[in-house]
Amino acid sequence: MGRLKKVGILTSGGDAPGMNAAIRAVVRAAICSNMEVVGIMQGFHGMINNIVEPMNSRSVSNIIHKGGTILKSARSQEFRTPEGRKQAFDNLVENGIDSLVVIGGDGTFNGARIFSSECNIPIVGIPGTIDNDLYGTDYTIGYDTALNTVVEAVDKIRDTAHAHSRIFFVEVMGRDAGFLALRSGIASGAEAILVPEIDMDYKQLYEYLEKGHNKDKSSSIVIVAEGEKINGGAIMLSEKIKKEYPSFDPRVTILGHIQRGGSPSAFDRVTASRMGVSAIEALNDGQRNVMLGLVNKEITLIPFNQALKHKKQLNPGLLELTRVLSI
Repeated sequence: MGRLKKVGILTSGGDAPGMNAAIRAVVRAAICSNMEVVGIMQGFHGMINNIVEPMNSRSVSNIIHKGGTILKSARSQEFRTPEGRKQAFDNLVENGIDSLVVIGGDGTFNGARIFSSECNIPIVGIPGTIDNDLYGTDYTIGYDTALNTVVEAVDKIRDTAHAHSRIFFVEVMGRDAGFLALRSGIASGAEAILVPEIDMDYKQLYEYLEKGHNKDKSSSIVIVAEGEKINGGAIMLSEKIKKEYPSFDPRVTILGHIQRGGSPSAFDRVTASRMGVSAIEALNDGQRNVMLGLVNKEITLIPFNQALKHKKQLNPGLLELTRVLSI
């Protein structure tokens, strides 16, 4: 394959703070490499419907501090079909796009992997998700910002929990992964943290709450990861506790989509910028079907197949830390 001339960039799946910083870095790194850049609006949906816009340095001015994504995002059922992917490829050919940078999570990368193998187009992925659940990287773009958002919210909730001597169940995002719940729980001093990777022992939770109650503990914060593995989430847990221990007077706060928004942290801005530049470097080096990662503070490459095949595990040291600190 000769020198790449025009790269398309898109964001897909759930938005994450720092995506705009990554877009900015990709565009400017491509321009430095004498490549044209095309923004594909609304992810794979926009690729199928040919919603594209040429981009230049000014297109990404004054966006590094903004949350969300200027390219918008959407989920596309049509892209799951061979016919939809062929239409998407035909549009790329029509626009002269010979490579792609995709920003998103595992669903995005699975679609990119299939598309690249069918259509023989080089694709590099940048991990952007607040869940931090992608194998092959210590951190995903958006995770640090979401983490700080959760901690700030829990700090405020603790004030009213203490004032009224209540237990608060705070539900955080993460889909089927407990990375956000675990680290935010430690950072906010939560008395208990419930994650889907570990089977929930209601008896153990009751014993802990009873122990704290007997010590005249004025309030408690329990961080609960969302997802089907914790049946009913924070609401169900609160109802069970209220039934078993009416004196606890539990309350529930579901942080929801507030965790996805907001200006990205400095860490997310720098990580996104590094990955954006590295994505163009990887394409120019002949890489394809790979995801960028940040491992031990260094940028790495991992094939989509490996990133999707393996399940990222919670840090056992952090799990032990929660046990020690909950005493």
